[in-house]
Amino acid sequence: MAENSSAETPPTEPQARKVTYCGAAVAATLSTLSLDAQKRAQKDSAKKEAKAAQQEKRAAEDKAAAKVLIKRVERNKRKFVTAVSGLEAHGLDLKKVAKEWGKKFATGSSVTKTA
Repeated sequence: MAENSSAETPPTEPQARKVTYCGAAVAATLSTLSLDAQKRAQKDSAKKEAKAAQQEKRAAEDKAAAKVLIKRVERNKRKFVTAVSGLEAHGLDLKKVAKEWGKKFATGSSVTKTA
């Protein structure tokens, strides 16, 4: 009797789906739209493409203009700390970079968040 009740109940977690449409399917759905709706859809797609291209261009300019600063900061009388800033603009994971530099230069390294 317990087996029948579990077989009849549907699964409780939602089933996620990702649907990818081919160009023919999109064209078929666009052909069923009115002329005004087709014009709006074309305008929206052109705007989205232009916006994406502009964002890519801006990201490339920001990356080209980014500077990496290396400073030697005095900690105590004869001890110094090397501070490196500006790596975020190049898309590097700071924790991984700090760990690799610590291994390469046989020293301690850490990441601090500065405003």
